[in-house]
Amino acid sequence: MIDNKTKFTQLIKTEAKRLGFLSCGVSKAEFLEEEAPRLENWLNHNRHGDMRYMENHFDKRIDPTKLVEGSKSVVSLLLNYFPSDTQTSKSFKLSKYAYGTDYHFVIKDKLKSLLHFIQDEIGAVNGRAFVDSAPVLDKAWAAKSGLGWIGKHSNLLTQQVGSFYFIAELIIDLELDYDMPTTDHCGTCTACIDACPTEAIIEPYVVDGSKCISYLTIELKDNIPMEFKGKMDNWMFGCDVCQDVCPWNRFSKPHNEPLFNPHPELLGMTKKDWEEITEDTFKKVFKKSAVKRTKFSGLKRNINFLKQ
Repeated sequence: MIDNKTKFTQLIKTEAKRLGFLSCGVSKAEFLEEEAPRLENWLNHNRHGDMRYMENHFDKRIDPTKLVEGSKSVVSLLLNYFPSDTQTSKSFKLSKYAYGTDYHFVIKDKLKSLLHFIQDEIGAVNGRAFVDSAPVLDKAWAAKSGLGWIGKHSNLLTQQVGSFYFIAELIIDLELDYDMPTTDHCGTCTACIDACPTEAIIEPYVVDGSKCISYLTIELKDNIPMEFKGKMDNWMFGCDVCQDVCPWNRFSKPHNEPLFNPHPELLGMTKKDWEEITEDTFKKVFKKSAVKRTKFSGLKRNINFLKQ
């Protein structure tokens, strides 16, 4: 006889797969004992640079029951974004996750559908959907839910599919069957540490966010410090180096989400095209893209820094 907890868990995982998620894992909504001192230490060493928002809501970041009242389970979900085609090699580079429609919109819609499905099939279940825009430690929850392990580059890694995927959560007040964490399979490999152009991975599993190219090109609002001149490896928005060199990403397979397909003009654009980009072209190519986060002025700042 299958009890309700098991039945509901299977129901949710089956629906998550139907909605296009790569995988789904569940963990108990509780205080993240191991993450608390790690996060505190990271913040105390100022490794978040100008991302002051990381200092806010510390208690909620490490305890989902303070974020969602009465919560019992964290349902973690992965959504593949690995593209079938990439930019021309004669271009300034854009992180692969930003090729298509802004993932926040795509995933939020899927999460809402999943929550409605749970409410329709199971009953009065309350919860909230999260896509990296709230104080939730996505990678820690995904690892706790058995979806992968945190690699030396601090990204979540999965043996079968690598790391080119988004992480999202539903935090709900329903008790479910909880998954077990998986083991670390980085071994003695230091490919990501050795390849980081700005030496942002200061030791295994510790990234100094203020040196990371993704931070410098997206989060940082001031001018990029001159100490990074010649070290940006032509990245104008985000950076994929630590993922590109990771042996586990040999197993990445192209996504099948049409909304993540790039604007037709994007992949063929050369450095010259980027240098001459107008605000109108920017708005057309990045109409619904995550790149809008830097605004036109931010992207121009990055391109100008790269060509100096």
